[in-house]
Amino acid sequence: MHKVLILDFGSQYTQLIARKIRELGVYSEIMPFNTPLSTIREAGPSALVLSGGPQSVYEKGAPHPPKGIFDLGVPVLGICYGVQLMAYFLGGEVIPTKMREYGFASLRVCDRSGLLAKVKDKEQVWMSHGDRLEKVPPGFVITGSTANTQAAAIENPRRRFYGVQFHPEVIHTKEGRKILANFLFNLAGLEADWDMSSFIERKVTEIRESVGKRKVICGLSGGVDSLVTSLIIHKAIKNQLVCIFIDNGLLRRGQYEDLMEAFRHKFALKVIGIDASDLFLDKLRGITSPERKRKTIGRLFIHLFEREATRIGGAQFLAQGTIYPDVIESNPVKGPSSVIKSHHNVGGLPKGLRFKLIEPLRELFKDEVRALAMELGVDKEFIRQHPFPGPGLAVRVIGEINREILDILRAADDVVVEEIRRAGLYNKLWQAFAVLLPVRSVGVMGDQRTYQRVVAVRLVQSTDGMTANWYPAAPRLLARISTRIVNEVQGVNRVVYDITTKPPGTIEWE
Repeated sequence: MHKVLILDFGSQYTQLIARKIRELGVYSEIMPFNTPLSTIREAGPSALVLSGGPQSVYEKGAPHPPKGIFDLGVPVLGICYGVQLMAYFLGGEVIPTKMREYGFASLRVCDRSGLLAKVKDKEQVWMSHGDRLEKVPPGFVITGSTANTQAAAIENPRRRFYGVQFHPEVIHTKEGRKILANFLFNLAGLEADWDMSSFIERKVTEIRESVGKRKVICGLSGGVDSLVTSLIIHKAIKNQLVCIFIDNGLLRRGQYEDLMEAFRHKFALKVIGIDASDLFLDKLRGITSPERKRKTIGRLFIHLFEREATRIGGAQFLAQGTIYPDVIESNPVKGPSSVIKSHHNVGGLPKGLRFKLIEPLRELFKDEVRALAMELGVDKEFIRQHPFPGPGLAVRVIGEINREILDILRAADDVVVEEIRRAGLYNKLWQAFAVLLPVRSVGVMGDQRTYQRVVAVRLVQSTDGMTANWYPAAPRLLARISTRIVNEVQGVNRVVYDITTKPPGTIEWE
């Protein structure tokens, strides 16, 4: 299988590059810009992509790739900061522009024999840069330009090095998909050999080889990720898999009972159910920090898995539904950027974990997991369910958690989901939920003054959860949700609507 490695220099669009390449049928993977050259060689990439980034190549401390990156003998595509790095290291010249170029630009195609094959002239591209190429490196030719950037696309066919100053991965670049396809197939000579069927076959083989005759515990959360994880492992080792579904007291109303029924009868999995709500709520008492919540929950899950493994006997592996966005947000995988939040099954794991981890979905985006679920025969209703965080309602209660607060949130959340379904919007949204805020608000109910809690409503649209837009809900819908929550949920007298995109916010509040 061909593999494209993307070296990340801190661009907000790096995940989009990976997704777009995968959509074209080629497996791609993101690595930090400072990954050692030996590690890159071991990964065996068929091609490299250098991402964009917010800095100048000349800045002190600016991210640079490992020495020798251009001597690997594989095709390279530089995007924005990536093309500037290419020029800087190969004998070109990069200078600050008098006029920074952000937003739309018109691309004039000078040569259609390579990277810009079949690309329309004067088509829209998306720019985001402050420096520009003043002089291209020896052996390169300019094949595309804009009004403010003469070297908008450069190529060196002999060495198979290519670069664009704009961002082909974003939707605003009209011919971006075509440009990426030209690089992958026409210039790098790759094949579209990445799909869900081949992924399943590869993972089943890997799991059988690594597990042998031993047993695997899989923690089910009720979401698609952990279910697909368990189905792939079950396909590989059958009854050597034991699934555990824990009621941590942080689930939605009726979620535990409904899911236990589905796991056992719809999917024929061997599932042990554990009611540990008292334990979780006791350990979470007094904790207000989001990171401490996540890590406390993660450690408790592992404690219970280890306890059950002892009872079962022979379980040396722990399977988790970790997906690529979990890894990206939990670790400083992105060049110069930082940890966003610790996902409970990534950042919340104890250092002395007695299990070997199996994470078959670790390299997949959410939409790829859903496609995989279809391949495995999971019904559409389950696949289309909105993502639910591993720490559950703990990250939708801002501040300390107790049973009374959780009951208030469950009731408000029920109203939100019910009204979204009634409006026919459920399948159009990525997530729809309520958040309980740590503030009280003065109100008037029944001619009496009240001083009660505030609920925030969050409706977002997204493709993979890496970026998200708030949904412009109709006033009538918001009015129905607000009226019902205030009337039906004891202890709430005010409802607000969250209109924050991701970035700068995250989808969850904690």
